[in-house]
Amino acid sequence: MKIFKGALAVLVLLIGYLLLWPVDVDPVAWTPTPPPPPTQGDQLRSVQRIGTALDGPEGIAFDANGLLYAGTADGRLLRIDADKGECQVLDSTGGRPLGLAVADDGGLFIADARRGLLKLDAAGNLSVLASSAEGVDFGFTDDVDVSRDGLVYFTDASSKFHYGEQLDDVIEHGRHGRLLRFDPTKNETEVLLQQLPFANGIALGPDQQSLVVVEMSEYRLTRYWIAGEKAGQREVFADNLPGFADNLSFNGRDRYWVAIYGPRDATLDSLLPNAFARKIIARLPGFLRPKPKHEAHVMGFDLDGKLVADWVYSGADAYAPITSVEERDGWLYFGSLEAQSLGRIRLEDALSGQSKAPEPAMAIDC
Repeated sequence: MKIFKGALAVLVLLIGYLLLWPVDVDPVAWTPTPPPPPTQGDQLRSVQRIGTALDGPEGIAFDANGLLYAGTADGRLLRIDADKGECQVLDSTGGRPLGLAVADDGGLFIADARRGLLKLDAAGNLSVLASSAEGVDFGFTDDVDVSRDGLVYFTDASSKFHYGEQLDDVIEHGRHGRLLRFDPTKNETEVLLQQLPFANGIALGPDQQSLVVVEMSEYRLTRYWIAGEKAGQREVFADNLPGFADNLSFNGRDRYWVAIYGPRDATLDSLLPNAFARKIIARLPGFLRPKPKHEAHVMGFDLDGKLVADWVYSGADAYAPITSVEERDGWLYFGSLEAQSLGRIRLEDALSGQSKAPEPAMAIDC
């Protein structure tokens, strides 16, 4: 009887905790469109690893000389010659660099999740360009791109939740993200779009008149016009994606590449219309919360938002999660928030659809 009473007391306390414990998550009901069929294949099986202890190399970008830049979980900014296997540590932001963009003057713009929009100039001086806009501090500076006229476009994924609290933002679905523009000549930051559901990756288009931004929590890519007759307007570029889109890039010609962090979760989709149930999920300890499937996944879209490539690999040895993607000289290069290396695959291998063993890993000492 004592054991029964003790168990009952524990159960009552547990139920009370799940129903009443205060959490900083205020879920908003939203009903998603049923997802498309799961992507099949193993096109990304042959990803070659670059480096072995890079600790979450993210936000990859190339300069005009073909050198690769990445930011790691411990804040370091790396410059890598992938063909020679050479690596140089440029500096450390003291935060968590996510998005990177190389400026025409040789500087490096950095979207640092913890510190805001930064720049490492060609002389090696690191400075904070912006950490707030219109009186609201950045909570999760995520990705960045720079136009030919020097304007810097970037995203703040969430003004409420910070790096490491991504799932809380997804569970809440509160639309705390913003699209922003920084003008270096005026030292001013302008809000272009707000109330975005986790504003993630960003990429300028071919004519510099528009950009595409990821609205991760609603499985959507949005095109925003920054010049021309449609300036200031937005439109759906691609909708009802099969997973959580992360960073994206434009290859300079005909293709937007989108990194998919993980596939959509059927349980989460079913709970999105139910705000009360999601508040219970928010009270669960981390080890009981849903986790994304281990899967390598990238998608390619043409200039009109038509899907032209949808490549995956779900094996235990998959390079995953892929959270950044860049095309360069016949290769697709990948970054990851969690992997211990960069990755790359020959475009011709992925296009062939024929599974093959990856090329030997490239050792890089950083």
